[in-house]
Amino acid sequence: MKTKLDLNTWPRKEHFEFFSKFEEPFFGITATIDCTKAYETAKKKGTSFFLYYLHKTLSAVNSVENFHYRISEGEVYRYDKIDASPTLTRDDNTFGFSLVEFFPDFEIFEAKAKEEIERVRNTPGLFTRSFEADNLIHFSAIPWVDFTSLSHARSFSFPDSCPKISIGKMVTHDNGKRTMSVSVHVHHGLMDGLHVGEFFNKFQEFMDS
Repeated sequence: MKTKLDLNTWPRKEHFEFFSKFEEPFFGITATIDCTKAYETAKKKGTSFFLYYLHKTLSAVNSVENFHYRISEGEVYRYDKIDASPTLTRDDNTFGFSLVEFFPDFEIFEAKAKEEIERVRNTPGLFTRSFEADNLIHFSAIPWVDFTSLSHARSFSFPDSCPKISIGKMVTHDNGKRTMSVSVHVHHGLMDGLHVGEFFNKFQEFMDS
């Protein structure tokens, strides 16, 4: 379900109109997240750490209002629920785009996500399915690199307002603390640093829960 915003009463109307004229309206922030407790919890549950932090990512995304907004033909819409399109790798080191739906209940989310992972692993090519809506975040894991910044390949002629979230290598420190880098790129017409900060705060909160 999606609802069109009334731009005339939206406090961000001027911001939206200003940044939407940019060739590159996206901005990005990279921060470090403490994943010590999340990693321990995932291992105790016997579940994939990747699926565990993907679920926490979507939980945080869905808890921040501005992450629900998307642009279509010059209008802003609010989606009730945001899912993820992660890049999923195969044994031959290629990857395919996927659709992982968000469910608040982790067990339901995990079961559905495993089905999608198996489907992509057995489907060749980059585009393994059609996407009927843009209520997505574009998600990628880069577990080989403890990055401090990140940029994305983008076609400026293709209309896009989906947030892009990437998570880097988990680093274990001498004191046993575990951390990982998280990169968030978002459309500036839809949100500012304040809203990305809300995401990071919520994400850390959910990772610690």
